[in-house]
Amino acid sequence: MKSLVFLEHADGAITKGSLGVLGKAAALGEAAGVVLGGGAADVAASAGAFGASTVYAVDDPALAAPLPQPRVDALEAVVRHAGADNVLFASSVLAADVAAGLAARLDAGLNWDVVDLAVDGDALVAKRPALGDTVLVDAGWTSTPRLALVRSGTFDPVESGGTATVETVTAEFQDFSTQAELVEQLQEAATGPSIEDADTIVAGGRGLGAPEGFQLCEGLAEALGGAVAATRAVVDAGWYPYSTQVGQTGKTVSPRLYVALGISGAIQHKVGMQGSGVIIAVNKDPNAPIFDFADLGVVGDLHTIVPKLTELVRARKG
Repeated sequence: MKSLVFLEHADGAITKGSLGVLGKAAALGEAAGVVLGGGAADVAASAGAFGASTVYAVDDPALAAPLPQPRVDALEAVVRHAGADNVLFASSVLAADVAAGLAARLDAGLNWDVVDLAVDGDALVAKRPALGDTVLVDAGWTSTPRLALVRSGTFDPVESGGTATVETVTAEFQDFSTQAELVEQLQEAATGPSIEDADTIVAGGRGLGAPEGFQLCEGLAEALGGAVAATRAVVDAGWYPYSTQVGQTGKTVSPRLYVALGISGAIQHKVGMQGSGVIIAVNKDPNAPIFDFADLGVVGDLHTIVPKLTELVRARKG
């Protein structure tokens, strides 16, 4: 079974999510990667260390902007050239558009929001959540290639120490694929790691009391060398940016340490962070659902506890 993984990249490096999916593909059988866009060949070589035996690179001016339609054309060319059984994507806004477009182009099946993959004989089986993430169901495909979009944060990158053969592929672009033009691209200024890449996350919820309460999260996150996240409720209230939302309608994260401050632990939030290594919760409500799955629970006023904790962390580091 040969799997082809769409390796999304930014600033000359393949994203953590893509490398995680690549590692999973290598565990299932033969794994190859595909890198599209400027400097593709230079970026592609690094994928060998994460399980790729071959990486296909398509570098064309049509792929300079992060637009999905030209990438559908390029991926179609690579899939037909490589003869892949599976085409796997790590979830992102761009990857979702590309996966859907490729499925339509190849008349192929696409399973969405996948949280695990397994081989059963000659078949690939995807596991995905259902009923509000309360159960997992097995999903399959009726034809090849099989396309799957993996939920963000599901797989961590695993270095294999190998090397990959980089093969350049040329693609033809449909007339309609090059009609869209990216006029401007804006990126929110940020410091420190993103919540997808951070080993430590300090997340805040309604229990912070007000937008100013996130200063407690920021101070503790800075002391721990981590990132700040938020629940949907506070994001919807305008307390913190949408890009930091963790949960069913936000991002899925799996840091080594997740500190939840003033978060009740509703199922919609739980599904976005339950893969964390250690979960610490601080909440004044002893019956908060988050205590049911936290590794360490502290019942008390976070406005008193968090400043003291931040001070102790800084003193220990000093």
